[in-house]
Amino acid sequence: MKVKSAIEACRTDALGGHVAGCTKCGHHHIIYNSCKNRHCPKCQEPAARDWIAARAEDLLPVEYIHVVFTLPAEVAQIAYWNKQAVYGLLFRASAETVMTLGADPKRLGAKVGMAAGLHTWGTALTHHPHIHMIGLSPDGSRWIACHPGCFLHVRVRSRLFRRLFLDGLMDLHRTGQLAFHGDLATLVDGRAFAAVLASFRKAE
Repeated sequence: MKVKSAIEACRTDALGGHVAGCTKCGHHHIIYNSCKNRHCPKCQEPAARDWIAARAEDLLPVEYIHVVFTLPAEVAQIAYWNKQAVYGLLFRASAETVMTLGADPKRLGAKVGMAAGLHTWGTALTHHPHIHMIGLSPDGSRWIACHPGCFLHVRVRSRLFRRLFLDGLMDLHRTGQLAFHGDLATLVDGRAFAAVLASFRKAE
């Protein structure tokens, strides 16, 4: 509540301010004070830009691929009430997708290591679970290059991930590891749950 109040009051008359004036034309402009809270997007935008610029200097002068695995909003609702089970599945399905396709000699033919991080909120501060992943070389003995600008084909990667994730979600339901509340209560029934998931089987 303290952070929320600070952000709401930031650069409003609630925090006071000062008047800037032009000595030539006489125009006056009120400038309200900022809250300086470290969570405030208005106050931290310059700091964020500086941080990104500093991180950019740390990057190696090579191409890198940043892969994101995300869930449709309807599945994210299920995840909201079943965080441990669904987020765990999200990690497993995304990792298995990259390892499986990476090992395929037609794709990359490499044993792929990775670092993955879970974000549960989007930039609009809505519930939006997704995995950010970067690839690593497990032994560092030799470099295996991917196609320029494409780590693994996006459509192939997304379809394998979709199948692994939805199959895993069905397994979680079958073994009673999912709870359903409010509007989702009807999904306790296995047929209703399967019908909902069927609508995502062809979704890109």
